[in-house]
Amino acid sequence: MLSVSNLSVDYGSTRVVDKLNLALADDEILMLVGPTGCGKTTILQALAGLIPISEGEITLGAWSASAQKPVPPEKRNVGMVFQDFALFPHLTVQQNVNFRLKDRALADHWIELLGLGALRHAKPATLSGGQKQRVALARTLAHEPVFILLDEPLSNLDAALKDNLRWEIRNALKAAGVPAIWVTHDQEEALSVGDRVGVLKSGKLEQLDTPETCFSEPSSRFVARFLGEASFIPGHLEQGRVRTAIGDAPGTPVDGATGAVDLLLRPDDVSLIPVADGGGNGEIAWVRYEGGARLFAVTLDDGTEVKVRASHETRAEPGSRVQLAVITTHPLAVFNRE
Repeated sequence: MLSVSNLSVDYGSTRVVDKLNLALADDEILMLVGPTGCGKTTILQALAGLIPISEGEITLGAWSASAQKPVPPEKRNVGMVFQDFALFPHLTVQQNVNFRLKDRALADHWIELLGLGALRHAKPATLSGGQKQRVALARTLAHEPVFILLDEPLSNLDAALKDNLRWEIRNALKAAGVPAIWVTHDQEEALSVGDRVGVLKSGKLEQLDTPETCFSEPSSRFVARFLGEASFIPGHLEQGRVRTAIGDAPGTPVDGATGAVDLLLRPDDVSLIPVADGGGNGEIAWVRYEGGARLFAVTLDDGTEVKVRASHETRAEPGSRVQLAVITTHPLAVFNRE
C-alpha cells in the first residue's frame, strides 16, 4: 500500500504542496484534478523522487522516504507515463518495451494485451498518438513497478481517441494490480476512470473521495464548481427538504448548513419548458448546442442564474420565457448562504 503522510513541498519560500495525506490500496486508481498551478505535477515528481520534499513521509513496501532520509528514484521502482510518450524514436515498439528489461516474456505479455502485436517492428514515427501511449504504458508495466504515476497521459490525443484509450489504460492498470495516481485536467475523465478522486486547490486537498461523492456531495463550493456545471439558488432548509423558487428538493447539509441556504443544482436536476405570453419563472440568457442536448443558462425572476441541460429537441432562444422546476429525487448538497 502506498502511504503519504503530511507531504509538503516548498519552492524557495513558496509552499506548493501543503500537508498532503493519502493512502492507496494495492490496485487502486486515484485521479488528481485541480486548476493549473495547484501542485498536481509537483506531487507526482515528489512521489517519484525527482524533487526533494520539505516535510512528511512517503512509504511503500520496503522503503520509506522523508526530507531527512530521501530515497533516490532508481530505488523506488516507480513507473511513469507522460503526456509526450517519451519513446526512443530510433527503436521499434518491441525494443522500446524491452529497453533495460531482463524478462522479455513480460514485454510480450503487455504488447499483446495492449493490442500492439502487429506493430512490434514499427518505429514511433509511424504510430498514431493512441498507439504511442499504449507503447509507453506497455514499457512501464513490463518493468513491474510497485506503483505508477500518470501525468496527463491523454492530453495530447484527439478527443475521439481519449474515451476508448482511457478505458484501455484503466483495464491494464487493474490487470497489473498496482496502485496508480493519474493527473488530469479532464473532469469527465477523472469521474469516470478513478476509484477515487482528489481535488486540489493551492497545494491542499479540498476533497478525497469516490467520484460520485465528490460530484454529488462536494465538500465546498470550489469542488462543486470544479467538477462540472454548478448553479446555486437560494432556499430554506427545514427537516431535510429545501424550499426554493422553482420547487422543493431533499437536501444534504454541508458544514452544518441550516435555515437560509444555497442549494447546489446540476444541469440535469432541473426541467425546462418554454412558455408563451410572458409566463414562466425565468428568461433564457444563452444557449449552447451540444449535439444530443442543449445547455441553457436561465435568469430567474429573482436574478439567480441556473444552468439546465435539456434534450436537443427543446428549442428556446435567448430572451424567451421558460418555466423551470427541480425534478431530482436524490438529496442535493446544501451550503450556508453566502
